[in-house]
Amino acid sequence: MQRYIPLIARVFLTVIFFKSAFDKITGFGGTQQFMASKGIPQALTGLLLVGAIVAELVGGLSVLLGYKARWGAIALLVFMIPTTLIFHSDFGDRMQVIQFLKNLSLIGGLLMVYAFGAGPISLDERSTSKNYD
Repeated sequence: MQRYIPLIARVFLTVIFFKSAFDKITGFGGTQQFMASKGIPQALTGLLLVGAIVAELVGGLSVLLGYKARWGAIALLVFMIPTTLIFHSDFGDRMQVIQFLKNLSLIGGLLMVYAFGAGPISLDERSTSKNYD
């Protein structure tokens, strides 16, 4: 059973990134407005938003499948850390505190993937194991 825990953890860790990317795609204009309201120059919001979507989809898929999972975790960390500090640091707003703490938890999970890899039942494991069956 213990062999399956890293896979289950990767599923739980990444599902939010796919949902978040979908929401950004379907609400692109609204997300740009939100970004601008937080001080991001309007001219940069589209480019940064596309970058965020790509990071969430590619990084999320990488971690989920366990393919180059450490690189996927890095991509998501590069996205998550500034996002958390810029968009969720209004500690006078209870909901933003919850979002901030949720993101810290996600960052912690991504740091675990970075430190220890994807674990068993991953494409990374398959590529490094020598199976001579």
